[in-house]
Amino acid sequence: MPSDIMDANLIHKALASSVRRDILAWLKTPGEAFAQERIEFGQGVPSNAIQARSGLSQSTVSAHLAVLVEAGLLISTRVGPFVLMSRNEHVIRSFVTHMHASL
Repeated sequence: MPSDIMDANLIHKALASSVRRDILAWLKTPGEAFAQERIEFGQGVPSNAIQARSGLSQSTVSAHLAVLVEAGLLISTRVGPFVLMSRNEHVIRSFVTHMHASL
């Protein structure tokens, strides 16, 4: 799915998990959520930092991140050996506007 198209059904599915909602919240303020990691947040937060913060296994976190990326809520960027995650604010805003208008 292109990064600017919103699929409300996929987003609802992604938001059904408290872990995925936590990840989105952490990535909203990465400087605070990952302050102990001493990471530059230019292009996103490394997936291994998200895994460390969650306390879950790497495979579990990878599955949660994949759902968020598929829903368009996160953007995944590979930089060398790292996969960086950042929020897709355009899609998030579109979803909030959609929810406000439809409910």
